[in-house]
Amino acid sequence: MKREIIKTLDGSTTIHLQEWDECYHSKHGAIQEAKHVFIKNGLSLFEKNPVSILEIGFGTGLNAFITFLESKQKNQKIDYVGVEAYPVEANEVLEMNYVSELDALEFENIFEKMHKSDWDKKTEICDAFSLTKRKQFFHEIDDLEIFDLIYFDAFGYRVQPELWSTEIFQKMYNSLKPNGVLVTYAARGVVKRSMIEVGFTVEKLAGPPGKREMFRAFKKV
Repeated sequence: MKREIIKTLDGSTTIHLQEWDECYHSKHGAIQEAKHVFIKNGLSLFEKNPVSILEIGFGTGLNAFITFLESKQKNQKIDYVGVEAYPVEANEVLEMNYVSELDALEFENIFEKMHKSDWDKKTEICDAFSLTKRKQFFHEIDDLEIFDLIYFDAFGYRVQPELWSTEIFQKMYNSLKPNGVLVTYAARGVVKRSMIEVGFTVEKLAGPPGKREMFRAFKKV
Protein backbone atom coordinates (compact mmCIF):
# COMPACT_ATOMS: atom_id res chain seq x y z
CA MET A 1 0.00 0.00 0.00
CA LYS A 2 1.50 3.33 -1.09
CA ARG A 3 2.34 5.72 1.74
CA GLU A 4 3.22 9.41 1.69
CA ILE A 5 4.17 11.96 4.32
CA ILE A 6 1.80 14.94 4.37
CA LYS A 7 1.44 18.10 6.44
CA THR A 8 -1.78 18.53 8.39
CA LEU A 9 -3.51 21.86 8.91
CA ASP A 10 -1.69 22.65 12.17
CA GLY A 11 1.69 22.20 10.44
CA SER A 12 2.47 18.78 11.92
CA THR A 13 3.06 15.75 9.71
CA THR A 14 1.33 12.42 9.35
CA ILE A 15 1.36 9.37 7.08
CA HIS A 16 -1.29 9.10 4.37
CA LEU A 17 -2.28 5.70 2.96
CA GLN A 18 -3.35 6.50 -0.59
CA GLU A 19 -5.27 3.31 -1.35
CA TRP A 20 -7.56 3.82 1.65
CA ASP A 21 -7.39 7.62 1.67
CA GLU A 22 -6.71 7.21 5.40
CA CYS A 23 -4.21 9.00 7.64
CA TYR A 24 -2.50 8.02 10.87
CA HIS A 25 -3.72 11.32 12.35
CA SER A 26 -6.31 13.94 11.48
CA LYS A 27 -5.66 16.01 8.35
CA HIS A 28 -7.06 18.92 10.32
CA GLY A 29 -4.11 18.79 12.73
CA ALA A 30 -2.19 15.77 14.01
CA ILE A 31 -0.89 17.46 17.16
CA GLN A 32 -4.16 19.25 17.87
CA GLU A 33 -6.08 15.96 17.63
CA ALA A 34 -3.66 14.12 19.93
CA LYS A 35 -3.76 16.84 22.58
CA HIS A 36 -7.55 17.17 22.47
CA VAL A 37 -8.55 13.51 22.40
CA PHE A 38 -5.88 11.80 24.47
CA ILE A 39 -4.48 14.48 26.79
CA LYS A 40 -7.36 16.90 27.46
CA ASN A 41 -10.06 14.22 27.58
CA GLY A 42 -7.96 11.30 28.80
CA LEU A 43 -4.73 11.85 30.71
CA SER A 44 -5.98 15.02 32.38
CA LEU A 45 -8.44 12.92 34.40
CA PHE A 46 -5.56 11.27 36.23
CA GLU A 47 -3.67 13.40 38.69
CA LYS A 48 -2.37 10.44 40.65
CA ASN A 49 0.96 8.67 40.17
CA PRO A 50 1.65 6.39 38.51
CA VAL A 51 -0.64 6.03 35.47
CA SER A 52 -0.58 2.98 33.22
CA ILE A 53 -1.59 3.62 29.59
CA LEU A 54 -2.35 1.26 26.71
CA GLU A 55 -2.22 2.78 23.23
CA ILE A 56 -4.02 0.95 20.45
CA GLY A 57 -1.99 1.92 17.39
CA PHE A 58 1.48 3.16 18.38
CA GLY A 59 2.07 4.36 14.81
CA THR A 60 4.31 7.42 14.52
CA GLY A 61 4.84 7.70 18.28
CA LEU A 62 3.10 11.10 18.44
CA ASN A 63 0.71 10.19 21.26
CA ALA A 64 3.50 8.61 23.30
CA PHE A 65 5.78 11.63 22.84
CA ILE A 66 3.10 14.15 23.78
CA THR A 67 2.27 12.03 26.83
CA PHE A 68 5.94 12.05 27.79
CA LEU A 69 6.03 15.86 27.53
CA GLU A 70 2.94 16.08 29.74
CA SER A 71 4.51 13.75 32.29
CA LYS A 72 7.58 16.00 32.48
CA GLN A 73 5.44 19.08 32.98
CA LYS A 74 3.27 17.49 35.70
CA ASN A 75 5.98 15.34 37.28
CA GLN A 76 3.77 12.33 36.65
CA LYS A 77 5.02 8.74 36.45
CA ILE A 78 3.79 6.94 33.32
CA ASP A 79 3.99 3.27 32.35
CA TYR A 80 3.16 3.30 28.61
CA VAL A 81 2.39 0.31 26.41
CA GLY A 82 1.93 0.84 22.67
CA VAL A 83 0.53 -1.94 20.48
CA GLU A 84 1.32 -1.93 16.76
CA ALA A 85 1.03 -4.77 14.24
CA TYR A 86 2.84 -2.95 11.43
CA PRO A 87 5.58 -0.63 12.76
CA VAL A 88 6.37 2.61 10.94
CA GLU A 89 9.57 2.51 8.86
CA ALA A 90 12.67 4.30 10.15
CA ASN A 91 12.80 6.65 7.15
CA GLU A 92 9.20 7.71 7.84
CA VAL A 93 10.00 8.45 11.48
CA LEU A 94 12.81 10.76 10.35
CA GLU A 95 10.30 12.82 8.36
CA MET A 96 7.98 13.42 11.31
CA ASN A 97 8.33 17.03 12.54
CA TYR A 98 6.78 16.58 15.99
CA VAL A 99 9.86 17.60 17.97
CA SER A 100 10.08 21.00 16.27
CA GLU A 101 6.33 21.61 16.09
CA LEU A 102 5.99 20.86 19.81
CA ASP A 103 8.95 23.15 20.58
CA ALA A 104 10.64 20.19 22.26
CA LEU A 105 14.13 20.18 20.76
CA GLU A 106 15.66 19.45 24.18
CA PHE A 107 13.81 16.11 24.10
CA GLU A 108 14.68 15.11 20.54
CA ASN A 109 16.76 12.26 21.94
CA ILE A 110 13.67 10.97 23.76
CA PHE A 111 11.62 10.79 20.55
CA GLU A 112 14.50 8.92 18.89
CA LYS A 113 14.87 6.61 21.87
CA MET A 114 11.18 5.72 21.70
CA HIS A 115 11.53 4.57 18.11
CA LYS A 116 14.92 2.88 18.53
CA SER A 117 13.88 0.92 21.62
CA ASP A 118 13.44 -2.83 21.20
CA TRP A 119 10.02 -4.28 20.52
CA ASP A 120 8.40 -6.45 23.19
CA LYS A 121 10.81 -5.20 25.85
CA LYS A 122 10.22 -2.60 28.56
CA THR A 123 12.49 0.43 28.15
CA GLU A 124 13.08 3.11 30.77
CA ILE A 125 12.83 6.23 28.62
CA CYS A 126 13.60 8.33 31.71
CA ASP A 127 13.13 7.99 35.48
CA ALA A 128 9.40 8.63 35.29
CA PHE A 129 8.45 7.21 31.88
CA SER A 130 8.70 3.61 30.74
CA LEU A 131 7.73 2.37 27.28
CA THR A 132 6.89 -1.10 26.05
CA LYS A 133 6.19 -1.39 22.33
CA ARG A 134 4.34 -4.62 21.56
CA LYS A 135 4.32 -5.91 17.99
CA GLN A 136 0.91 -7.49 18.21
CA PHE A 137 -2.47 -7.69 16.51
CA PHE A 138 -5.25 -6.11 18.53
CA HIS A 139 -7.23 -9.36 18.74
CA GLU A 140 -4.24 -10.97 20.48
CA ILE A 141 -4.40 -8.61 23.48
CA ASP A 142 -5.25 -10.54 26.63
CA ASP A 143 -4.32 -8.19 29.52
CA LEU A 144 -6.53 -8.29 32.61
CA GLU A 145 -7.12 -5.15 34.70
CA ILE A 146 -3.66 -3.67 34.09
CA PHE A 147 -4.34 -0.21 32.64
CA ASP A 148 -5.85 3.01 33.99
CA LEU A 149 -6.30 4.57 30.56
CA ILE A 150 -6.58 3.40 26.95
CA TYR A 151 -5.82 5.58 23.94
CA PHE A 152 -7.87 3.88 21.21
CA ASP A 153 -6.29 5.23 18.03
CA ALA A 154 -6.87 2.50 15.45
CA PHE A 155 -7.47 3.25 11.77
CA GLY A 156 -11.04 4.38 11.13
CA TYR A 157 -14.16 2.23 11.03
CA ARG A 158 -14.61 3.05 7.34
CA VAL A 159 -11.46 1.14 6.36
CA GLN A 160 -11.05 -1.40 9.21
CA PRO A 161 -14.43 -2.03 10.90
CA GLU A 162 -13.09 -5.24 12.46
CA LEU A 163 -10.88 -3.16 14.77
CA TRP A 164 -14.01 -1.55 16.25
CA SER A 165 -15.91 -4.77 16.96
CA THR A 166 -17.53 -5.99 20.16
CA GLU A 167 -14.74 -8.58 20.40
CA ILE A 168 -12.04 -5.89 20.44
CA PHE A 169 -13.88 -3.68 22.92
CA GLN A 170 -14.37 -6.66 25.23
CA LYS A 171 -10.58 -6.99 25.28
CA MET A 172 -10.29 -3.26 26.03
CA TYR A 173 -12.80 -3.55 28.88
CA ASN A 174 -10.96 -6.54 30.33
CA SER A 175 -7.62 -4.70 30.08
CA LEU A 176 -8.78 -1.75 32.18
CA LYS A 177 -8.65 -1.56 35.94
CA PRO A 178 -11.98 -0.84 37.70
CA ASN A 179 -12.97 2.79 36.96
CA GLY A 180 -10.53 2.88 34.04
CA VAL A 181 -11.12 5.11 31.02
CA LEU A 182 -10.95 4.67 27.23
CA VAL A 183 -10.80 7.67 24.88
CA THR A 184 -11.06 7.68 21.11
CA TYR A 185 -11.57 10.15 18.28
CA ALA A 186 -14.46 8.01 16.95
CA ALA A 187 -18.14 8.92 17.32
CA ARG A 188 -20.09 6.38 15.22
CA GLY A 189 -23.27 4.89 16.62
CA VAL A 190 -22.12 1.35 15.85
CA VAL A 191 -18.97 1.94 17.90
CA LYS A 192 -20.97 3.24 20.84
CA ARG A 193 -23.27 0.20 20.73
CA SER A 194 -20.30 -2.18 20.81
CA MET A 195 -18.82 -0.33 23.78
CA ILE A 196 -22.08 -0.41 25.73
CA GLU A 197 -22.61 -4.09 24.92
CA VAL A 198 -19.40 -5.09 26.74
CA GLY A 199 -20.17 -2.95 29.79
CA PHE A 200 -18.76 0.52 29.13
CA THR A 201 -20.57 3.69 30.16
CA VAL A 202 -20.11 6.00 27.15
CA GLU A 203 -20.27 9.77 26.87
CA LYS A 204 -20.08 11.96 23.79
CA LEU A 205 -17.75 14.95 23.91
CA ALA A 206 -16.83 17.78 21.57
CA GLY A 207 -14.33 16.49 19.02
CA PRO A 208 -10.96 17.88 17.91
CA PRO A 209 -10.66 20.45 15.09
CA GLY A 210 -12.46 19.17 11.98
CA LYS A 211 -14.54 16.61 13.90
CA ARG A 212 -17.76 17.44 15.71
CA GLU A 213 -17.75 14.69 18.36
CA MET A 214 -15.69 11.95 20.06
CA PHE A 215 -16.30 9.23 22.67
CA ARG A 216 -15.02 8.66 26.18
CA ALA A 217 -15.92 5.38 27.91
CA PHE A 218 -15.69 4.35 31.59
CA LYS A 219 -15.39 0.93 33.21
CA LYS A 220 -17.60 1.80 36.16
CA VAL A 221 -17.80 -0.60 39.08
